[in-house]
Amino acid sequence: MMTAIDWWIIVIGALCASACALPGTLLVLRRMSLMGEAISHTVLPGIAIAFLVTGTRDPISMFIGAIVIGILTALFVHVIQTYGKVEIGASIGIVFTVLFAFGLILIRQALDHVHIDPDCVLYGSIEFAYFEQEDLFGYMVPRSFIINGAMLLVNALLLLLFYKEMKIASFDHALAKSQGFKPELMHYVLMTMTAVTAVAAFESVGSILVVAMFIVPPATAYLLTDRYWMLMVIAIIVACLSSVIGHLSAITVPTWFGFSGTVTSGAMTVAAGALFVIAWICSPRHGLVALVVNRMVVKIKILKEDVLGILWRLEERDQQSLVKQQLQELLQSNKTMFAIAMFSLKKSGSVQSHAGIVQLTKDGRTQASSIIRTHRLWEVYLDKHFPQDTHQLHHAASRLEHVTTDAMQEQLGTATHDPHGSEVPQIKDE
Repeated sequence: MMTAIDWWIIVIGALCASACALPGTLLVLRRMSLMGEAISHTVLPGIAIAFLVTGTRDPISMFIGAIVIGILTALFVHVIQTYGKVEIGASIGIVFTVLFAFGLILIRQALDHVHIDPDCVLYGSIEFAYFEQEDLFGYMVPRSFIINGAMLLVNALLLLLFYKEMKIASFDHALAKSQGFKPELMHYVLMTMTAVTAVAAFESVGSILVVAMFIVPPATAYLLTDRYWMLMVIAIIVACLSSVIGHLSAITVPTWFGFSGTVTSGAMTVAAGALFVIAWICSPRHGLVALVVNRMVVKIKILKEDVLGILWRLEERDQQSLVKQQLQELLQSNKTMFAIAMFSLKKSGSVQSHAGIVQLTKDGRTQASSIIRTHRLWEVYLDKHFPQDTHQLHHAASRLEHVTTDAMQEQLGTATHDPHGSEVPQIKDE
C-alpha cells in the first residue's frame, strides 16, 4: 500500500532526475558525460572548505562552496584539455579524482570531529527527505521538493532562453563562434547549471543517483530520437519513469525474497539502466534489433543482386537456367537467407521458377544488366588506378557493385570492355 511518504519520494526523485537530465542532454551531445560525475564528486571538498572558512554547517555556505568548486572543476578541466594537450576524458579523470581525494582527506583529517555523514554524501537519503519540511504558500512540503523543483524550473528557463545558442554551440563550435553566439560563455553556463544542479540534488539523493541521471536518461533519449528538443522531452520522461519504477521496485521486489526493502536511490539508478537497455534493444533506428534487421536486409539485398548477376552471366554464355540447389551451392548461401531472397525476387517479378529451374524475367534481366555493368566498370576503374591481379579485381568489384550510387556510377566512365575482355552492358535509351 502506497503512503503519502512514498508519493513524496517519487515526486522528489522525479524532480531531481529531471533537473539533472536537462543539462545532461547537452553533456551527452558534447561528449562530456563524465563531467556530471566529476562535478558530483568534486563538490565534496567544496563542502569541507566552506566549513573551514565559516566554522559552521550552515547549508547556504556549504551550498555556495560546493558550487564554486563545481565551477572550478569545469575550469580546471578546460585548462588541462586546452593547454595540457590532453583529451577530454583524461582531463576530467585527472581533475575529479584529485579533487575528490582532496575532499576526503579534508573530511578525515581536518573535520573528523564534525558530523558530515558519508552515507548521505555518497548514497543519499531520499527516504528521509519527506521529514525536512518548509512552508510553501501556506503548505508544508519537503525542502527537497522546493530545492529540486526550483532547479528544474531554472534549468528549463535557461535552456529556453539560450535555446538557439546552446543548440548551435553543441553541434558546431566554429559556426557558433562565427555567428557571435559566444560558445565559451555557453560552455560555462552549462557547467554552472551542472554544478548547481548536482549540489542541489546532493543532499536529497546522493552522488550515485545524480551521476546516473546526468547520463542515463539523456543517453536513453539519444537512442530514441535525432531531434534536439525531443531529446530533452524524452530524457525527462525517462527520468520520471526511473523514479516511479525505481521506488516501486525498492518497496516491492525485495519482499519477494524475504527482505523488507532496499535503497531507493540505488533502485532508481537500476531502473534507469533497465530503461536504457530496453531502448538499446528496441530503438527503431539505433537499437540492437534494428541493427540486426538492417544487416539482414542488406545481406538479402546483396544475395538478390548476386542471384541476378549469376543468372545474367549464365545467359551471356548461352546457358539459360540453373537449378535452385545449384544456385544456392554456387553462392554458398544459408538456406533460410536464400529462400527469403528467392521469394523476394519472385514476388517482384525479377525471376521465375518452374520445376526448380530459375530464370530471369524481362525486368530481372534489366536489373541484372545494371549490376553487371557496375561490376565491370569497377574492374576497369580499379585496373586503371590500382593495378592488380584480375582475380583480385573481380573480388573487389564484387563488393563495390552493391554499394554504388548513381553519382558514383557516373564517375566510373563509359568503357566497353572490362580487363577480362568481357563486354560491359550499355545503358539503353528509353
